[in-house]
Amino acid sequence: MTTIFTEETRLRAREIIARYPADRSRSALLPLLHLVQSEEGYVSPAGVEFCAEVLGLNKAQVGAVATFYTMYKRKPTGDYLVSVCTNTMCDVLGGQVVYDTLAEHLGVGHEETTADGKITLEHAECLAACDYGPVMTVNYDFFDNVEPQGALGVVQELQAGGRPMPTRGARLCTLKEMAVQLAGFADERDGAVADGGPGEPSLRGLRLAEQHGISVPGYDPKTPIRSKAEADRAAAEAKAEAEKPAPTPEKAPEPAKADATGTPAKADTAGNAGAAEPATPAAASGSTAPDVTAPDDKSPQVRTAETRQPDARTAVADAPGTKVPTDGPAPAPRDARAAEAAGAAANPPAGDGKPAGDAAGAQERNLKDAEAGTDADGADPADANGTGVRK
Repeated sequence: MTTIFTEETRLRAREIIARYPADRSRSALLPLLHLVQSEEGYVSPAGVEFCAEVLGLNKAQVGAVATFYTMYKRKPTGDYLVSVCTNTMCDVLGGQVVYDTLAEHLGVGHEETTADGKITLEHAECLAACDYGPVMTVNYDFFDNVEPQGALGVVQELQAGGRPMPTRGARLCTLKEMAVQLAGFADERDGAVADGGPGEPSLRGLRLAEQHGISVPGYDPKTPIRSKAEADRAAAEAKAEAEKPAPTPEKAPEPAKADATGTPAKADTAGNAGAAEPATPAAASGSTAPDVTAPDDKSPQVRTAETRQPDARTAVADAPGTKVPTDGPAPAPRDARAAEAAGAAANPPAGDGKPAGDAAGAQERNLKDAEAGTDADGADPADANGTGVRK
């Protein structure tokens, strides 16, 4: 096929695909879409065809992904994509006023580009920086706590050819340069990497925790994360331990016998079974309901039922004394046929798909009237409007 994509783009495409297993090459579609956007400034039909060709997909599969994510633009976009958050938090703090100010200055609306092709303006549903609201981004770099005049100053500097410094991050780059980074390639420009730490709004929760002495108990950040094999082995050992037979209970003590004088031995007036005997579950928890352990392997139906919010008459799953349902044998064909027959008998048969009130008699009458050349009231349809002009 013939496309505008350069040989460098094709080499980068092969490098992206090589990052994934051979039988999982379609996972490279997302970075490939960013790659073609870095070439054209948007994902064009040629870009969709290119991705489909190199991945062995059809264009419908690629187009379905490209139209799902808002970062993939389907029409030419300016060098600088200015996104203003107008979601709830930023809107309350003045985000909509910021957007309206920029729209009036640029003379464009949502997802529209200025005549010189330099700036595209858009509403952003949420930029995930509520603690810095109202916020806007330029090619996904943040400008925090913006006001209408401050946002207007950023846009005017872009129009003049400058690259204003974002609140957080390195200096700005164009949308095509940003797309290269999103495709997984390093930004080699001078000053592309900037040092910086989190701002005070993001650290507010940590400050409050330190002030009030709040911490996570027993947490060791150096605890290694077990592999799946180790986790499975530990689970198997725990299951085997749980399935071991319970130890045989000790024989109950015999009733106290009378001493040599004929006086019975004194019973424990406190009701204890003896100092060496452990307390019973009822004495420990105050409940006489037997503890029921849920099965380790539960059916999807049981797991789904356990996630639902029980009402006042439904016992909480796995609660003491609750019988947890388990999968039973499938019904016999005879039982299934009997249930089907009972259901068919209890419900009227389905209709022929006609709308409600569309009786067969009225249909037949209308059909006969049409064949006879008259309306339902006997009038000639050729003069239905009373002017002699056939409809």
